[in-house]
Amino acid sequence: MSSSSKPHLNLVVCGHVDHGKSTTVGHLLFLTGYIDERKMSELAAASAKTGLGETFKFAWVLDKLKEERERGMTIDTMYVEFETPKYYFTIIDAPGHRDFVKNMITGASQADAALLIASAKKGEFETGISPEGQTTEHAFLLFTLGVSQIVVGVNKMDDPSVNWSKERFEEVKKAIEELLTKIGFNLKKSPIPIVPISGWTGDNLVKKSEKMPWYDGPTLIEALDSVKPPAKPIDKPLRIPIQDVYSITGVGTVPVGRVESGVLKPGDKIILMPSGKTGEVKSIEMHHKRLEKAEPGDNIGFNVKGIAKNEIRRGDVISHPETPPTVAKEFIGQIIVIYHPTAIAAGYTPVLHVHTAQVACQFVELLKKFDPRTGAVLEENPQYLKTGDGALVKFRPVRPVCIERYADFPALGRFAIRDMGRTIAAGVVKEVTEKA
Repeated sequence: MSSSSKPHLNLVVCGHVDHGKSTTVGHLLFLTGYIDERKMSELAAASAKTGLGETFKFAWVLDKLKEERERGMTIDTMYVEFETPKYYFTIIDAPGHRDFVKNMITGASQADAALLIASAKKGEFETGISPEGQTTEHAFLLFTLGVSQIVVGVNKMDDPSVNWSKERFEEVKKAIEELLTKIGFNLKKSPIPIVPISGWTGDNLVKKSEKMPWYDGPTLIEALDSVKPPAKPIDKPLRIPIQDVYSITGVGTVPVGRVESGVLKPGDKIILMPSGKTGEVKSIEMHHKRLEKAEPGDNIGFNVKGIAKNEIRRGDVISHPETPPTVAKEFIGQIIVIYHPTAIAAGYTPVLHVHTAQVACQFVELLKKFDPRTGAVLEENPQYLKTGDGALVKFRPVRPVCIERYADFPALGRFAIRDMGRTIAAGVVKEVTEKA
């Protein structure tokens, strides 16, 4: 793809299962020229052969790309890109993935913006926006992970239960705005575009839909173009959380990750934490092009001399030796409990997801319970926490992990707590009380 001269943004796509994320994104890629007619008809034929019929052809685009990416050993395995008039976007973790939320957490921690897809179909929308639904879960995560630039696509406007209805769209829009406001988004200060679309027919993705003459807002692509590029923390110390590491014949050890802050250049000495191993950067690549320097927002692969592949793991963080990242044995986090079937007490040990790291982590002490909407403290040293509670908690990961205070390095200070296949809580690191 073009590594265009346009500003580059990372886009995470989320929303409830079966609300049409893959179809919408596949169709958008088709309409923005990422996939040509010939490729599209091949995919449609392949999709029809599976007995799934034509309906899945756009979703297939992503699945096919994903398979191709899994087969082809390229450095940018995770990414699909498309261009709008203003930007070029990298889509993080094509949706529909079993570990979607897990990837969304590591994805959202790298996202500049989010596309949230919600189905307008009767029943489907209501399921997604219920307290247990993924529309709610994902919106909570975006807020907590600091992704404030969101575009909402209200999908399936073509469904017979909706039939392009303005009334149904307004009803859905109102419910989404109420949810976002309740979570803490300030829609007066930073409006979030909510666009009625059909991922299947392509209505309002790139061209204004004739089926919805009552709608006078932006198309989906215009809404994506209204996103503002983030400031690049170039002057902060280097932080690169590792997503993957490859051993490439004739090249050597190649870690892959996104630069969250600072600048990396070939020839730089680096340190890998928590292990403390040191090495030297020989070369840097992004989308198969050599880079003379990598800056925040760049998803890069870089060849390191002096550190073996088996000494690097996903979740490690690379920095310059003079300013290594904080490695925590214990930290205080401010969390919101998104969902727990019963209650959380001290001693509970679910899994902490922070940047690209995953580690079992114990709730050591519940310090305070507060109202997540107002921040008012409701109780000191509560006995337990339940769904909807805000809290200040002392955490102890089972092994040391690189984290930073959210105030210093937002991307390394946001985290989620997962258990039983779902997100239990999300939060930010307030302070590191014990360093490793």
